[in-house]
Amino acid sequence: MLSRTLSLTALLLLPVTACAQDEAPAQPQAVDTASGELIIRDRSTAGHVSLRQGAEGVVIRIEADGLPEDARSQWHGAHLHSIGDCSSEDFTSSAGHINPSGRQHGLLNPEGPDNADLPNLWVDATGSIRAEVYTTRVSLADTDALPALLDADGSALVIHAGSDDQTSQPIGGAGARIACAVITAP
Repeated sequence: MLSRTLSLTALLLLPVTACAQDEAPAQPQAVDTASGELIIRDRSTAGHVSLRQGAEGVVIRIEADGLPEDARSQWHGAHLHSIGDCSSEDFTSSAGHINPSGRQHGLLNPEGPDNADLPNLWVDATGSIRAEVYTTRVSLADTDALPALLDADGSALVIHAGSDDQTSQPIGGAGARIACAVITAP
């Protein structure tokens, strides 16, 4: 009786197994999150950047503490840079802005904005940032013909020493780069 039950069970499972083998392979999932450690010029980690893909853009959350004394109690320009590399002392290894559209820099520029432009960030008196911004000019992965932050050479979020005036070229007078985060997939 036991062997007849096992044989019947095996026969019942056989078609299910055969059907599973005939199914098409699973398609890769779209990337919907990314992140990066925000470092400052002394190479210490100051915080974290997390990104989430939305239906029409990307939400970027920046949380940092301990930014340098001379960066406190003021606004700072922030941009998305075209190479995921923060290895150089001045963070210029992240190259220039993501800007395949060739538009002018600045959220307030009638000929802009470029794909990399973000609003200014406030660093408080303790050297902390808590901000969440949204952009419709990039994607995490290549979607809707928007430049992908997670392309072959990656990208970086860079915070500058001064405020971005959102109109002048090439970076709104925001000055030197003081913090950088390489954006990576989980």
